[in-house]
Amino acid sequence: MSGAEAAAVGKDPTRIFAALADPTRLALLRRLSGGGSRSIAALAADTALTRQAVTKHLGVLARAGLVHRRPAGRRTLFAYRPERVAEARDWLDQVAAQWDDALSRLKAHVEG
Repeated sequence: MSGAEAAAVGKDPTRIFAALADPTRLALLRRLSGGGSRSIAALAADTALTRQAVTKHLGVLARAGLVHRRPAGRRTLFAYRPERVAEARDWLDQVAAQWDDALSRLKAHVEG
């Protein structure tokens, strides 16, 4: 990931959720989540996607910090970064806890 991509990731999960909202990107991420690194050509194989489309979607995933890119000769390899999904999950857990707390206070107020 470039320095600009790393800076863009931060603690704001917005980019992660936006990247995950697209079914094509989810499918690419699912293919990468099995482990290892894959090239654009390998990710485009056996799909209806062009290499250009795969490149575009991988760029979105990289900017969200969900994949890591590294040059390997004339190719670029991409690998899944599960820690970013864990960060999004942690954020959702925090929001859920806030809602649970708010609903508990509302229940106490209504019943009290």
